[in-house]
Amino acid sequence: MQVSRKYLVAAVTGVLLSASAVTGAQAADPSGAAAQAPRYQPEMVAALAKTLGGSEQAAVDRLDHEAAQQRELAAVNKQGVKTDGAFFTKAGTLTVNAPDARSAARVEDAGLTARVPEHGKSALDRIKSELDAKAVKQVPAGVSSWSVDLASDTVTVEVNSDGGAAARSFIKAASKHGDAVRVVRGQERLETQTVVPPGSRMTFNGYICSVGFGARDAAGKQYLVTAGHCIEDLPNLAYNNVKFAKGTNSRFAVGTRSVDMGIAAVDAEDSIGTQVTTYGQAANVAVKGSTRASQGSAMCKSGQTTGWTCGTVGSYNVTVTYTDANGGPDTVVTGLGSSTVCTEGGDSGGAYISGNQAQGMTSGGPIGQNCTGVNGRGSSYFQPLTDALTHYKLTLNVA
Repeated sequence: MQVSRKYLVAAVTGVLLSASAVTGAQAADPSGAAAQAPRYQPEMVAALAKTLGGSEQAAVDRLDHEAAQQRELAAVNKQGVKTDGAFFTKAGTLTVNAPDARSAARVEDAGLTARVPEHGKSALDRIKSELDAKAVKQVPAGVSSWSVDLASDTVTVEVNSDGGAAARSFIKAASKHGDAVRVVRGQERLETQTVVPPGSRMTFNGYICSVGFGARDAAGKQYLVTAGHCIEDLPNLAYNNVKFAKGTNSRFAVGTRSVDMGIAAVDAEDSIGTQVTTYGQAANVAVKGSTRASQGSAMCKSGQTTGWTCGTVGSYNVTVTYTDANGGPDTVVTGLGSSTVCTEGGDSGGAYISGNQAQGMTSGGPIGQNCTGVNGRGSSYFQPLTDALTHYKLTLNVA
C-alpha cells in the first residue's frame, strides 16, 4: 500500500505505458459509427442535466448556445471591436464588457449582449495585480482567495479569518478601491487536495497520484501536464509499478508565491491518452482541444477521489492562500480558475473539461469539503491548461 503525499496529479484515462500495457480502454467503437457520434458524450450530458437542474435536451441546448456565442465573440474580436472581458449568466447568456457605448453597440449588432461596466476587466486586473504584489511581501493568512469577478464587476476577496495583522492589512489595502472590491467573510480555509486512495493510477517515491493531460513540444517530445504541486520534487512517475515519466519543471514551492503548473517528460516508449475517464459514471470523454470556457460555462472534472463531478466555471486569474495540512507555511498561488465543481482530498490534478475542450487540472479547494457524487455541489480551484501550455510552449495532444 502506498504512502500518502501532500500533493497529487491529474486523471486522464488510457495511459499508454508500453506495448504490454495497452488495454481495450481506447478501442474504437465496434459499430463503426464514429461519423454519427453525438456532439457531446451522452452520459456527460445526463450528468450536466442533473447537476444544472434541467432536461438532457436543455443541457445540449445550453452547450450549443454557449459554443455559438463564443464563436460570435471570437468573430467580433477578429473584426477589431474592443471588448473588456465576457461572462455567462446563470441562464447561459454571454454578456460582453465593452469600453464604451460605440463598442457595445457593435457587439450587440453581432447578436450578443453587451454592457459598459463601471470598472471592467482591465481596471479590475490592475487592482488584483496590486493585491498580488502585496501578498508577495507578506502572505495574508486568513484570506482564502482574491479574484476578478466579471459578473459583479469587482475584485472579490474571500476571507476565512481577519484576526491576524496580515489579513487586516490586506483587507484594508483592498478596501481602498471602494466599490471595485467586494470583501466576503465567513469563507473556508483552502488546501491543495491529496489523500492515499487504494489502487493508485500513478505512483512515485511511495506516494500516489493520477495521470494528467498529454502534450508535446516543437520537436515532438511528449510531456505530462499537471498541477505543479504534484511534482514539486521532480520525481520519477510510475504506472502499474512501471516508470513512464520524470518530473522536469514545477512552478510550485511551499511557502513562496507559486503558480500551480508543472510538466514531466514522458518516456520514449510510452504516451498519455487523449480521453478523460469518468470513473464508470459515463463513457470516456475525448479531448478535442483546449479553448478556454467563459465564466459561467458548464464543466466537469475527473478525479480519483470524487470521480466525475460537474458544475460551472467561476472566475479566472484567481489568487488563493493554501494552508499546509502538515503544518508548513502558507502558500500564495496565483493564476487559478475557480468553479462550482465539487472536489475532495485526492482530486488534485484532476482533469477539467467543458464539452470536449480541456480546461485544466485541480489545484485545491475547501478543507474538509464533502461531495455527494456527480451532482454534488461545492467549489474548487484549477490550474488553467492554456496557461501551462503557453508557459511551457507545448501543444495539447487531442483525440
